Amino acid sequence: MTDVTVPRAEDFDEISALLYLAFHDDPDPELSEVERGVFEPERALLVRDGGRPVAHAAAYTRDLQVPGASLPAAHVTMVSVLPTHRRRGLLTALMRRQLREIRDAGREPVAVLWASEGRIYPRFGYGLAAQRYHLQCDTAELRLPEPAAAGGTLRLDRPAGHRADLARLYDRVRADRPGWSSRDERWWAYLLADVKTRRDGATERRVLLHEGGDGVDGYALYRTREAWERGGPRGEVRVDEVVAATPDAYQALWRMLLSIDLTRRLSFRTAALDEPLFWLLNEPRALGAQLSDALWVRVVDLPAALAARRYATDVDVVIEVTDDLLPENTGRWRLVGGPDGAECVASTAPAALAADVRALGELYLGGTGLGALAAAGRLRELVPNTVATTAPAFTWHRTPSPMEVF
Repeated sequence: MTDVTVPRAEDFDEISALLYLAFHDDPDPELSEVERGVFEPERALLVRDGGRPVAHAAAYTRDLQVPGASLPAAHVTMVSVLPTHRRRGLLTALMRRQLREIRDAGREPVAVLWASEGRIYPRFGYGLAAQRYHLQCDTAELRLPEPAAAGGTLRLDRPAGHRADLARLYDRVRADRPGWSSRDERWWAYLLADVKTRRDGATERRVLLHEGGDGVDGYALYRTREAWERGGPRGEVRVDEVVAATPDAYQALWRMLLSIDLTRRLSFRTAALDEPLFWLLNEPRALGAQLSDALWVRVVDLPAALAARRYATDVDVVIEVTDDLLPENTGRWRLVGGPDGAECVASTAPAALAADVRALGELYLGGTGLGALAAAGRLRELVPNTVATTAPAFTWHRTPSPMEVF
């Protein structure tokens, strides 16, 4: 019963039913068809009991933007165990086999996921690498600076007819934002699908385009939800994502989102920790920002992962790492790098820092401070002053900013 197998494409309906049950949702045929379009059965793992699926995990094949580079990353998803089969080691079996297969394939130095519960994945070596803000605010008194001059035009439409423009702009902006994942045609079709049962009383999704001198240089995907009170309208704007290549485009998009007629509230679930809104609004505390976890990163191939990203300043350090699940990562590693490249090789030199593989995942996207991990006892300084001299290298000029839950 605990044998882990690779499902077939035709098993998707059974897997989908398992996920709906495990995540306390009603079956949704329209949504299932959308999700079928990105399902990769060859990257899925399934456990059956008496022929019935009882546990599952999968991964998507996508690239992840990291500081200074884009690299293949296993996007782990669809992880679930039926309530009747908990505490039997099924999740552990799935996670161990998945990590081993990713490592042995040799294509993806890291894995990344969103966690339904933060306590689950650290025991498999995943570290919290990126956080987000959930914004919920009243908009009546919020103001952005007035534009210095006319800097472009806004246009409102349905997203489907602008997929090419959205994809070009997304790729342009993604190059400078750790935490964003690549989107091919399948993923744009998935992300722009507008399943009615998932609107929660709001309108269909709309796209707000900003056009500058060189064409579309900003867009926002959003919905609105009608609401009225005795004193008048109190509608809500629900923002899905805002992508802007210039400050003018960013401000113009948010200026409209915060002032749509008949609305008085706005919500945005994936605001970055360095979201420019905080430095633009007349009253940033009114955004009601609530901090939450976002991306969890698992370093799978340590030397390949550390060599793949760039570093904000020059770094030359030996780190002693322990990894109970992937012993190939255990040992001393010398990292030499900087803004233009890096290499990481096994070393016999004395280590200056010591950490488990989870800590490297937390550091990987540049959103977690090395000093913070040291202060928490998660990383040990073996040579005095190494934390102070090494910490700047692991930062980046933009914080990781997850754009979508996959």
